[in-house]
Amino acid sequence: MAIRNHTSIADFLLLGFSEHPEQLPLLFGLFLGMYLVTVLANLLIILAIVADQHLHTPMYFFLANLSLIDTCFSCTIVPKVLVNILTQHHTISHTGCLVQMYFFMALALLDDFLLAVMAYDRYVAICLPLHYTTIMCPQRCLLLVAASWLCAHLLAFSLTLLMSQFSFCASHSIPHFFCDLLPLLKLACSDTQLFQVMMFAEAALSGVVPLACVLVSYAHIMHTILRVPSAAGKHKVFSTCGSHLTVVTLFYGTVFLVYFQPSSSYSADTGMAASVVYTMVTPMLNPFIYSLRNRDIKGALWRLSGWRRCSIL
Repeated sequence: MAIRNHTSIADFLLLGFSEHPEQLPLLFGLFLGMYLVTVLANLLIILAIVADQHLHTPMYFFLANLSLIDTCFSCTIVPKVLVNILTQHHTISHTGCLVQMYFFMALALLDDFLLAVMAYDRYVAICLPLHYTTIMCPQRCLLLVAASWLCAHLLAFSLTLLMSQFSFCASHSIPHFFCDLLPLLKLACSDTQLFQVMMFAEAALSGVVPLACVLVSYAHIMHTILRVPSAAGKHKVFSTCGSHLTVVTLFYGTVFLVYFQPSSSYSADTGMAASVVYTMVTPMLNPFIYSLRNRDIKGALWRLSGWRRCSIL
């Protein structure tokens, strides 16, 4: 069989930030610091929620899931980036690239769905407080989270399965720091029209629909709060909504910037800059915005540290 100038199974090169070698030490320190803060902060949140009986409520159940997803999300991307910068060895196998792409997509989709679930939880708590315990019962909370996990993995698996059928051209250099969809599409020699149609359809299903749920939920929340005579109550809820919407805007804005465009107009520099935000910055900020500003979480963390000191003594 004649050897062609493309192959379906080969190693890829994650070029990442190699075009700016003078910035690599700074980037390594910055990414390592963000990674450690992300993992430590999210694990502390999970531990505090699990250990404190007062936090065994739907809101904190969803927060614990968000922290778990953000931890896994960072672990999927950042360690490989750090190893590449440190060793200057940019190779990743075909299988490893597809596996990384699969988990990246599944966890990003989970973030989308969980943000919508959390917004719905706040809508029920603020707008329908008398029915909250009935609507957000433990069984329904588990069902919402389980459905989010199932849908995210099914959508990610379908795109990964299609990508695994592609042949790739002679150049296997990916101008990115991880195996993302659009950079891989630009290397494909196969017909990618079906893949792009599926990608945009899934982006609408998993991006636009959850975002619409978030915006509608918060619109109802603000409408309800405007009718509350207490200025302190208004300030508290508006502050919480503002924090949530900040993360939603940051996450969805960068995701839409990268993925809601044809692959032909994809810019590697823009894609990498936006990807740093939603793969490293947003998971690091989520514990502080959603949890560490919360008085109940702070109290749980203090009690947890006190319990640890007592157990050590």
